[in-house]
Amino acid sequence: MGIVRKAVITAAGRGTRQFPATRSIQKELLPLVDVDGITKPTIQIIIEECLASGVEDICVVVSPGGQEPFKRHFSRLRDDERKIFKNKEWALAQADALRRMEERITYVEQPTPEGYGHAVYQAKDFVGDEPFLLLLGDHVYISGEKKRCAQQVIETYNVAQCAVSGVQQTPDDKLHLFGTVCGTPLGSDPATYEVSAIKEKPSIEYAAEHLQTPGVKRGYYLCFFGMHVFPPSLFDCLKHHIDHDLREKGEIQLTSSQEMLRENERYVAVETHGERYDMGVPFGYVETQAALALNGVDRTEMLSTLLRIVAKSAGSEPFGQV
Repeated sequence: MGIVRKAVITAAGRGTRQFPATRSIQKELLPLVDVDGITKPTIQIIIEECLASGVEDICVVVSPGGQEPFKRHFSRLRDDERKIFKNKEWALAQADALRRMEERITYVEQPTPEGYGHAVYQAKDFVGDEPFLLLLGDHVYISGEKKRCAQQVIETYNVAQCAVSGVQQTPDDKLHLFGTVCGTPLGSDPATYEVSAIKEKPSIEYAAEHLQTPGVKRGYYLCFFGMHVFPPSLFDCLKHHIDHDLREKGEIQLTSSQEMLRENERYVAVETHGERYDMGVPFGYVETQAALALNGVDRTEMLSTLLRIVAKSAGSEPFGQV
């Protein structure tokens, strides 16, 4: 199937859970201080994850007209900016990185908001006949080892040469949040599984009966990490669902096409060493920033700051409560 040169990032959502901030800024452009201490829009952090993992070209799926804010960010310095930053080497280095990213990004529009699977399908022409990495535009990943999370999934694909989903062992009280797989551990690598079933956000009862995986501790299941490598044949499955208007809760979902792909081809899951953070919701945004700071160059200062804040707030009532 070849090497993974391309990535698709979905960024077509309206960001309603981050209203009213998202009235004036696209959710994926909300800023975060990255582990290197540089403030960046979220999507830049995700794109850097891709590039650091060997990806060469990136497709960002946006809503109609939604590419302009991204294009403004991933562009060359204006004349006035060059004057402001002419003696600031760190800023010029960031500007050069943005210029290089600009050359690698393609934008495609999702004409109508019809679900995650429908958004992914819009990247069909960009992907062509190559395998591709798929990421969410509002999830930030922090690896638990030297290899990036995306690199871990890609390297599993390089060996398996089939669809690969990053997964994590997740307690059953979180099943309503994630797509879940069942599988059999591969003898060569106990953290890699031959997938035998895929279900979107199953009930605890359904999971207990159908989705228990050998080797996974009781009460835990293999849930999607939000990062996949797919062969181009995924688009045949998505097209089938779109052509036959096969929807779940009114939308063309990705998970049902993943299950169709699994029925037709080999499908593997790999436990990803790291953490994922959903900055698309208010507390998730706070959690994402805290996690980046605690894993970054300002870790020591962040720890002391958190301790000071906790000490000051101990015993006080939460704001707004009587």
